[in-house]
Amino acid sequence: MRRFIFFFLVVGLLGACSSTATAPSFELSMTAGSYYHGVYPGSDTGDESDISLAHLQSYETLAGRKAAWVYFSNEWYKSRAFPWATAKWIRETGSLPFIRLMLRSSPEISVEETTFSLERIVAGELDDDLRAWGKAAANFGTPLIVEWGGEMNGYWFHWNAYWHGKEAGTELYKQAYRHIVETMRGEGASNITWVFHVNGDDDPSAAWNRFENYYPGHDVINWIGISMYSAQTPYDSYWTNFRTSMDALMPRLDAMSDGKPVFLIELGAPAYNALGRSVDWVDGALGDILANRWDTLRGFSWWNEAWANDTNPAHDTDMRLETVPGLAEVFQRRLATPRVLERFTFE
Repeated sequence: MRRFIFFFLVVGLLGACSSTATAPSFELSMTAGSYYHGVYPGSDTGDESDISLAHLQSYETLAGRKAAWVYFSNEWYKSRAFPWATAKWIRETGSLPFIRLMLRSSPEISVEETTFSLERIVAGELDDDLRAWGKAAANFGTPLIVEWGGEMNGYWFHWNAYWHGKEAGTELYKQAYRHIVETMRGEGASNITWVFHVNGDDDPSAAWNRFENYYPGHDVINWIGISMYSAQTPYDSYWTNFRTSMDALMPRLDAMSDGKPVFLIELGAPAYNALGRSVDWVDGALGDILANRWDTLRGFSWWNEAWANDTNPAHDTDMRLETVPGLAEVFQRRLATPRVLERFTFE
């Protein structure tokens, strides 16, 4: 997720994986026309590692459905350790932990990184931490979903190629992703499903920054993920057309990924933007998803969070079912179908 904030506040899953010795032992059931439903159950702090059982239960009650996965950030500026406690309580609810592996020194965006840079990852200078994380993930013993380097085609994250020589930076990103996966698999972490998570549009829109240039290979990636928002804040001067954007994006993803399942990892729309109503945007988006408009799309995850963008409360972003009028009713109506799956099943 891109934010314009003025202060700073698993045993594997898919038959789509083409790895050999470290291939997952179980295959996730992917029934055409059915969709796994997940959530990022955030709070109003803007801290993407700040989730709790109460946050999850509140969302599930209002949505009227359980979440197949629960998404959250593992922020290395706080701790480089595997987030065992959070992953454990998520598992105890019956959901899968979906860990956003955030190797960065602070939550500040659009800045260079030294401690967790691509160059240091590729050079093996973070291998002790990566091996320890992978070993802990393996010891967790049950399925995990993990992404690293999400929204790589957006300039706001330091792993974007803009910060690494553009064309050369895309190659460095691929090397870094492969190094992370191979290092953790070397510790026995074959219970991880790895996600290549793109932003819905290439920003900047330049040839070197097309998301295809960052793809690290079929053997290290299991799922394809997408971020798609109508806007980020109430005062943004754009309002994305969901159907048009997905129609343009999905053929590119399908051509790149060779049939791997695609998931809307981050789906959101802020309330009170003058250009559109969030409830209408969400209603249309869920309607198109559940109509099987895109046949490789296999799930979606709502970004249920609020945060401040500056000192003016009128500028605060809010996407929570708890507080946006009419939003919970849209979810209850759209998700009231057996084609929305609350729990992962294995073949």
